[in-house]
This record gives sequence, C-alpha cells and structure tokens, in this order.
Amino acid sequence: MKQKFKNLAFIALTGFLLMIAVTLSGCIGEGNSSECPACPQCQECPEKTECRQCPQCSKCLESSGETKYLALSTTTSTENSGLLKVLNAPFEEKYNVKIKVIAEGTGKALKTAELGGSDVVMVHARSQEDAFVAAGHGVNRRDLMHNDFVILGPADDPAGIKGMTDAGEAFKKISESKSNFFSRGDESGTHTKENEVWTASGVEPGGTWYKSVGKGMGDTIVMADQQNGYTLSDRGTYLSMKDKINLVVLAEGDPILYNPYGVIAVNPSKFLEKSGEYKLAMLYIGYLTSPEGQKIIQEYGREEFGQPLFFPDAIPEDVLSEM
Repeated sequence: MKQKFKNLAFIALTGFLLMIAVTLSGCIGEGNSSECPACPQCQECPEKTECRQCPQCSKCLESSGETKYLALSTTTSTENSGLLKVLNAPFEEKYNVKIKVIAEGTGKALKTAELGGSDVVMVHARSQEDAFVAAGHGVNRRDLMHNDFVILGPADDPAGIKGMTDAGEAFKKISESKSNFFSRGDESGTHTKENEVWTASGVEPGGTWYKSVGKGMGDTIVMADQQNGYTLSDRGTYLSMKDKINLVVLAEGDPILYNPYGVIAVNPSKFLEKSGEYKLAMLYIGYLTSPEGQKIIQEYGREEFGQPLFFPDAIPEDVLSEM
C-alpha cells in the first residue's frame, strides 16, 4: 500500500513537472527564462503565440515570425551621412523589424512625432528636445552621440576666414564681404545652431548674399558648392560628401560648434493605440545605447573616411574600447 502511494505520488509529481516544462517551453522558448517573466503576457502564459507577440521581451521579439514596423523621424544628417543604414541593419535583422526613416530637419522631425507620425525621434537641437519632452510629447530621452559643425566655403576663401576658430567672427567676416551664405532655413538642428552663431557674431543676416533655401543638409551643401558660397554643416555629412564637392572646411574648433544628438521615444500616453510601438521604440533606444549600437557609431566612417563621423555618448569611449 505504501509502495503504491509512492508510485502515485511520483506519477503526480512527474506530471506536474512535465506540465510546467511544456508551459515554459511554449511560452518562453529556449534561452528566454531570464527575460520572459517580466512580460505581463508570460505571467499567466495561456498560449505560445500570445507570448511571442510580447514586445517587452527581446527574446520573444527575436523569435517572432511576424514583421514589426517602427517609424523613426530624424534629422537629415543621420541619413545623408549613411550612418542609419549601417546602424539600423543589425536591429532590423535580429528582431524582424522594418524601420521607416523619415529624414527631415529637427523641427519637422519633432513635429512629426508630436502628431503621431513617428514612434521615436533622433535629433540634434537640445533646446528643442527639452521643450518636446517638457510639453509631454516625448519620454526617456537619451544622449546618443555627437560630432561638430564646421564652416564650409570655397578654397579661394573670398571672406578670408580660413583657420579661424571663432565661429561668430567668421560669420561676421562673411557678412562684411557680402559673400554668398547658404542657410538651411528649415528650423533644423543645423539651422538652430546657425542662428546661435549669428547671435554670437552680433550680425542680423539679410540681403541678397544671405540665401535661406529650406533644404536638407546635403542639398544645401550642393547649392553652396555650385554657387561658390559658404554654409554651416555637420562634419559627418561633409565627410560623406567631400569627394563630390569643391567646398573645404575653413573654420572649426569653436566650442559653440559642438553638436550632440539625442534619441527620444514618443509619449505612449498620447497615442494609446500605439503601445506596442512604444515598447518597440524603447527596445530600439536600448539597442542604440548598448555596447553593440555604440560600437557601430564609434567605428562608422573610420575605414572609408579615415576618421569617425560621430562619437558615442551613451557609453564613454574609453570604456567602450575595452568592452
């Protein structure tokens, strides 16, 4: 009798453990046990398909066969420089995601996000970014990377600014010489920085020499190049285009020309129907600021241009180099 009881107990225990094993294998999948318990769907885990749709678990996202979509509104410099193509590819492949890149000036990129046209923004105008978050449109801003702005112009330099390290004084000399200056004129991060430099110069730009074109960075550089003019550019876009234009860097190194980029998720409380996109946006931000994403930023451009186009900010470079 006692032996029979032990046998029944053993069978019951074996069945219970088997049930748990089947449930966990269906819900979490191989190697996911460390992350799936954080997913609300996984706590009760009624079906495998429900767990596999859970955007909170990176392993579940990785194993899902369904293609997901994420809209990124960003400044034109990240697109024109070629960085996004290289940076986004590993994330898209790993998580079966298609990232729709909407490349426009920072001001327009933030407005697109405010209206629900994108799920995450990557821009470079801190004052506008802070205002965007303060207004409740974005959450969880993270420092991503930086480079700097440079003043480009023709090699013969009619304004005589070559070698200057005071950007305001360089702008003042351009205005005094009435040399053509091409402004983005689009409320972008570059345009915002340009206005800061004009303020520092004490000059209110205007007249036939000052041309506000309302174009992206690449198009503005091309126009300045074609008309033997000056313009302000982020260094990354210039380096990616320098072999196709005659403009050269004439002034650089002023601290005012520092150019930091941030990444921000759109506030999910503004668009309740897009909660899945918010979780995916946070996964994307996590990737961008992880060692994997930061190393791609750190290395991009070294082989092709002889120097990096951007420098990582989420992880200190000396720490990143040792990882």
